[in-house]
Amino acid sequence: MKIVQNKFKYSDITSKKVFLNRRNFVRNGLGFATAFVGGSLTSSVYGSNNRFIKSKWSSSAKPNSYEDITTYNNFYEFGTKKSDPSKYAHKLTTKPWTVRVDGLVSRPGNYDLNDILKNIVLEERIYAFRCVEGWSMVIPWVGFPLSEFLKKVEPLSKAKYVAFETLLRPEEMVGQRYNILDWPYREGLTLPEAMHPLTILATGLYGDEMPKQNGAPLRLVVPWKYGFKSIKSIVRITFTDIQPQTSWNMQNPREYGFYSNVNPKVDHPRWSQATERVLGNGLFAKRKETLLFNGYGDEVSSLYSGMDLRKFY
Repeated sequence: MKIVQNKFKYSDITSKKVFLNRRNFVRNGLGFATAFVGGSLTSSVYGSNNRFIKSKWSSSAKPNSYEDITTYNNFYEFGTKKSDPSKYAHKLTTKPWTVRVDGLVSRPGNYDLNDILKNIVLEERIYAFRCVEGWSMVIPWVGFPLSEFLKKVEPLSKAKYVAFETLLRPEEMVGQRYNILDWPYREGLTLPEAMHPLTILATGLYGDEMPKQNGAPLRLVVPWKYGFKSIKSIVRITFTDIQPQTSWNMQNPREYGFYSNVNPKVDHPRWSQATERVLGNGLFAKRKETLLFNGYGDEVSSLYSGMDLRKFY
């Protein structure tokens, strides 16, 4: 995956109507930073032409449409159908939002999302995104490196892993009323994976606040791993020296490993991972070959030097 500075304008990658509405939204002084940090719109958040700071880690790929990204989702907390999150996630209350930090860390505590974002510059990052079910899309996230926050809370030298938990609120997240998974949803990374500059905490997409069906208000994005690793609606981050339990690995360890790196040579037991269907190209479009680490191998392969990727899948 070639990582270059993004050269797309929002008008190139979304509908004219949505683009013009967004420009009016920004012009009226109600930008993304205001919605999240409660302060005034500043030049540190927007670059030229009313755009967010463009990250050097952004892909040159053209993003999927806003409709693709917000109506075709896996978010089992709202149901198992791809359309369920966009139907039911509007019930979720996302303000105020607190993230609990604990475990092997110098500065544990409950952190308000407003405070987390106050001194952070948001970036636009266009990333390829691949699901274990065999479909893929390209998403223009807005967020910041996870490492920026982790450094501020100061993990101890004994910490080797970072664990994450999703909100548990079945009165609003209707899928949690059923035993689909052992709730709350859990995920984890090694500390080096968490500190890698490609790993971000996303707070929005397409230049706007994060839609609830996509994991508002705060979700993880790890672009070289299958999509289920990018946990949504995060309320807890724990530092540990023991590999944490993760929801799909707990559900079926034969099918879902801890690392879950995109690897065309490691098939899911029930289907091949060698090719993928790119959303937005039509149901009958030719499938494309899946790339190792989802195309980000040049950036992340050193994290797994000497590891058997078939064993540590």
